[in-house]
Amino acid sequence: MIIGGSSSQDLAASVARELSEKLCYVETRKFPDGERYIRIDGEIEDEVTVIQSTGYPQDENLMELLFLISNLKDLGAKKVKVVVPYMGYARQEKRFNPGETISAKIVCDLIQAAGADEFITFNIHEECVLNFFDIPARNLSAMPSIAEYLDKKYFKKGDEKPIIIAPDKGAYGFAQEMSEIIGCDCTYLTKVRLGPDKVETRIVDVRCDSESENTVNVDSVKGMHAIIIDDIIATGGTIVNAINILKQYGASSIDVCCVHAILTNNGASRIYEAGANKIIGTNSLSSDTSRVSLAKAIADALR
Repeated sequence: MIIGGSSSQDLAASVARELSEKLCYVETRKFPDGERYIRIDGEIEDEVTVIQSTGYPQDENLMELLFLISNLKDLGAKKVKVVVPYMGYARQEKRFNPGETISAKIVCDLIQAAGADEFITFNIHEECVLNFFDIPARNLSAMPSIAEYLDKKYFKKGDEKPIIIAPDKGAYGFAQEMSEIIGCDCTYLTKVRLGPDKVETRIVDVRCDSESENTVNVDSVKGMHAIIIDDIIATGGTIVNAINILKQYGASSIDVCCVHAILTNNGASRIYEAGANKIIGTNSLSSDTSRVSLAKAIADALR
């Protein structure tokens, strides 16, 4: 049995179709004072999977998730698997400054205390957050889903392959993962200090593989279709900078891909204005950029 929370109902329905599982309806509304009412409409099976992202509005979506988990256990579910495609509050996994709240740990504790028996998420900001759980917890990668979408939709047999660009070294692993699936080159941008008060962002020279003398360098982008890949895009500042650099080096066209397209403060408009053709996100969060479905990846993980 699959249950979709308010933030992930379409995704939950797609997962249910993939698995040929029953999709259980949830009635949810707000009281005049803002408190949430939730009713699960259907006979509860022994094993239930709840799918609910906890993006904006984070507090409401998190509270709804906790209500669903606890209610399912009260109604007789023996095992509740929880799929949170985008996990809010996952960026504060430690106390960076005195007195700060370790929000990631508190959220994990709440989900587990509500009755979750297993936890699944995608490309969590810091994988160490999953260590706060005592229940089985998995961090899946959405890169195969994104790569498959791009390969089918844009790079048919015989078409020239793109070059995959990570906007910084931290995202290079995503670029490598995607490039291996699509079968193309990848690299990342890095800041190079030219002097005491001058820093420049450049494309890093990267050897394509250990047995080849071919190297991805600044000339590799010229005339190429470039795809920028990252896990999370919030305000879009890093991506805008990357687009400007790639245009400077002669990229013929640029698309932007990510797992979690938060896109606050007119982030999408800024990225398009900088010169991106498309913003391609997954449906971990519902928006106009949610072009890649995670349903098959979730179904495979639940089988």
